[in-house]
Amino acid sequence: MQNAEIDDSRLNLEVGSLVERAVSGDAEAFGRLYDFYSDRVYRHIYYRTANAEDARDLTQDVFARAWRVLPKYKKTTTPFLGWLFTISHNRVIDYYRTKKDHANLDGELAMDSRSRSPEALAEAEFGQQEVRRAILHLREEQQQAILMTFIEGFDYSEVAAAMGKSEGNVRVIVHRALKRMREILDKEKT
Repeated sequence: MQNAEIDDSRLNLEVGSLVERAVSGDAEAFGRLYDFYSDRVYRHIYYRTANAEDARDLTQDVFARAWRVLPKYKKTTTPFLGWLFTISHNRVIDYYRTKKDHANLDGELAMDSRSRSPEALAEAEFGQQEVRRAILHLREEQQQAILMTFIEGFDYSEVAAAMGKSEGNVRVIVHRALKRMREILDKEKT
C-alpha cells in the first residue's frame, strides 16, 4: 500500500512540474501531459459519444483548447485531469448541440478477447451498452458525476472541485443518478 502511495505522490509531483512548465509555454511539457492523459480523456469522451472517430476528434479538440487557454490555468484543488474533463464535458455538450442528436450507441467496445469466451464478450458488451444507455438518459450533471466517480475513479472532493459544487452536493447527485439508472435498467428488463 505504501509503495502505491509513494508512486502516486511521485506522479503528482511530476505532473505538477509538467503543468507549471506547460503554463509557462513549454510545448514539450504539454506533450508529456498529453501522453499521460489523452487515453483517459478519450475514454471519457467515448463513453459519452459511443463513436470512436468522434471521440478521437473531440479528444484532439480538448487538448487544442487546453493549450490555448493554458496560460490562464490556475492550480486549484481540482487536479489537472479534472480541468481537462471540464473542457471535455463542455466539448461533448457542444458536440450534441451541433448534432441535435443523442448518442450513437452502435460504437464498438474495446475488450480483452484473449481472456474471455465469445459468449462472455457478448454478455459484457451488452451489459456495457445497457449501462451506457442508462447513463445517457441522465441529466448532464448526473452523467458527469457518474463518469468522473465510477469510470475515472475521482473521489468526491475532486469531482466537487471540478464541477464547482460541494462534496455533499456531489454525493446527492451521484445517489440520485444511481437510483435513476437502476429505474432505467429495471424498466428495460421488463
